[in-house]
Amino acid sequence: MSTRNEVLSALMGAEEALSGERLARRLGVSRNSVWKAIEQLRSDGYEIDAGTNRGYVLVSSPDLISEPEIVKWTRTETLGRRLEVHDRLDSTNLRAKLLAAQGAPHGYLVCADSQVSGRGRFGRTFFSPEHSGVYITYLLRPTLDPERATMITSLAAVAVARAIEALCPAEVKIKWVNDLYMGGRKVCGILCEAGMDFESGTLDYVALGIGVNVARTEFPEELRDIATSVVNECGQPVSRSRLIAEISNQLEALWPQLPTGAFMQESRARSIVIGRDVTVLRGGERYPAHVLDIDEMGRLVVRTDSGVSRLGAGEISLKL
Repeated sequence: MSTRNEVLSALMGAEEALSGERLARRLGVSRNSVWKAIEQLRSDGYEIDAGTNRGYVLVSSPDLISEPEIVKWTRTETLGRRLEVHDRLDSTNLRAKLLAAQGAPHGYLVCADSQVSGRGRFGRTFFSPEHSGVYITYLLRPTLDPERATMITSLAAVAVARAIEALCPAEVKIKWVNDLYMGGRKVCGILCEAGMDFESGTLDYVALGIGVNVARTEFPEELRDIATSVVNECGQPVSRSRLIAEISNQLEALWPQLPTGAFMQESRARSIVIGRDVTVLRGGERYPAHVLDIDEMGRLVVRTDSGVSRLGAGEISLKL
């Protein structure tokens, strides 16, 4: 952790003013380094009061994504305990996959304030402006067969829905398989990518990418009717760092259910597609279907003119 972040973490956890000398001694740095860190924090928008013979007091914090603030709210043992925070990345998933190749452990978390090349499913662009969203990727190393690992997206959708509701008085629904909705519009997308060990034929890692629109946002014209944000819907501020921590908390709480699929009961209860007519999009195919259910493996059970079938992949549109 940088000196800036160590000073911020110390101020956040302090019950009284901390002098520069005390901070320097605690952190093992010079008083000048502490002063520089304080000035950097102030330039980033943190309000820090200081008085002669009194020390430093953190008065207020901007809604920045920072490691100390994430750590403050994280209650997990593994997921999100080791993390890195970037102002900007091409893609958090690409960064996580690079770290996977370098041997990063299960639960490692990559966070970014913005993405230059944020990606959704099927190569689509994911709108990722600065200072407004949560763009994160967990590096996961599940000891599961690849078929069961496909359920990670469904488990993550439930975890993120719980996390948003823990901080915002609004209901979150799931559109199979990777989109979360509030007020009838998309607030979150999930992109799960896997890496295989070709020698053993087993799963090496999963990069679980999550993008949540958080701050009050004016969306581009092409997204205004289909996208929303957490704050747009609940009307009150939501800390992005705290939301990241809460996603980690909920994801780890649900993780033991991955082998059994017990979380699928909640996934079904949150579904906005069960019982509705949809258009199925698979490769070059496009056909109407009626959604009957979501099965224990997260597959969509649909009825078409050809009969009942189960979809483990693909996309659906609620617009016929």
